[in-house]
Amino acid sequence: MKSTALTSTHEALGAKMVPFAGFNMPVQYEGVNIEHETVRSAVGVFDVSHMGEFLIEGEHALDLIQKVTSNDASKLTIGKAQYSCLPNETGGIVDDLIVYRIKEHTYLLVVNASNIDKDWNWISNKNDVGASMRNLSDDYSLLAIQGPKAVEAMQSLSSHDLSAIKFYNFIVGDFAGIEHVIISATGYTGSGGFEIYCKNSEVKQIWDTIFEVGADFGIKPIGLAARDTLRLEMGYCLYGNDIDDTTSPIEAGLSWITKFSKDFTNSKALKAEKERGSERKLVAFKLDERGIPRQGYDIVDGNGNKIGNVTSGTMSPSLGIGIGLGYIPTIFADIDSKINIQIRKKTIPATVIKLPFYKE
Repeated sequence: MKSTALTSTHEALGAKMVPFAGFNMPVQYEGVNIEHETVRSAVGVFDVSHMGEFLIEGEHALDLIQKVTSNDASKLTIGKAQYSCLPNETGGIVDDLIVYRIKEHTYLLVVNASNIDKDWNWISNKNDVGASMRNLSDDYSLLAIQGPKAVEAMQSLSSHDLSAIKFYNFIVGDFAGIEHVIISATGYTGSGGFEIYCKNSEVKQIWDTIFEVGADFGIKPIGLAARDTLRLEMGYCLYGNDIDDTTSPIEAGLSWITKFSKDFTNSKALKAEKERGSERKLVAFKLDERGIPRQGYDIVDGNGNKIGNVTSGTMSPSLGIGIGLGYIPTIFADIDSKINIQIRKKTIPATVIKLPFYKE
């Protein structure tokens, strides 16, 4: 079991620690609903240092990234980031990731913790263009400072105007007394804020300073359980739940990051799938009656026939209703369509809705 540089800090704060993606991680401190509400109304801090970071450099760095990712990284200018995925050869997804353009020929790829080795091997095996690759995952920490008060609470810690960092943009600058950290705005919660990438040796100083200046703003540490409820209210996919090696980006609703203006792994097959239409789709639904949909529960039609399964589900802390995502045949997938969730021996009616679940 790996630890982050802040594991002892979380333990001292009384966090409930659980194994997650091979790491010992804080799942909650005070409780999921309290932590969720803190991020929706004020400011909270996640330690997400388990995520992986790969540095791709050199004259052919972009060539490699264009070949392995679905989105068009040639559109990135320095200081911009892009959500993308790594398609596999069989119509599925190796991982989803964020691509940062740091310098002209330098890119940072941020990948999911559970897929670090898998992604590294996948990209390495595709690297026939001589791009330089470095796996920085064990040396860097990542904090996500999220919530509507994040910028105001943290502005005193940087000489840069944090409010000027637009969504999916970043700067390299000073923060909490540390020079040359990445400050980005690629939030996974839907409540604003930013992320800090720094060296493991720097993260404790940054964490302590964040909580000093954030005290007047009600800042709290937030666990991974609330991160999951926050992202689900926005309808953001979670790798291993809503997307995986067997789900295509087209059926997952990720056509917007799948650009056929270039060739990439399996692009011909994915283009054909988009043109003919997928047989199934990932849909968002809300329960019409009380209940909590959970991952793995069956989705059934009006006659009780199984038509799909729930990939992510919870009781929404913000909305007070059961919400979820799941794959069903396209014929059932129109907005306002009625489906049913099998919760143990009960069949609970649900309605297909347009994302996001939570709107400010």
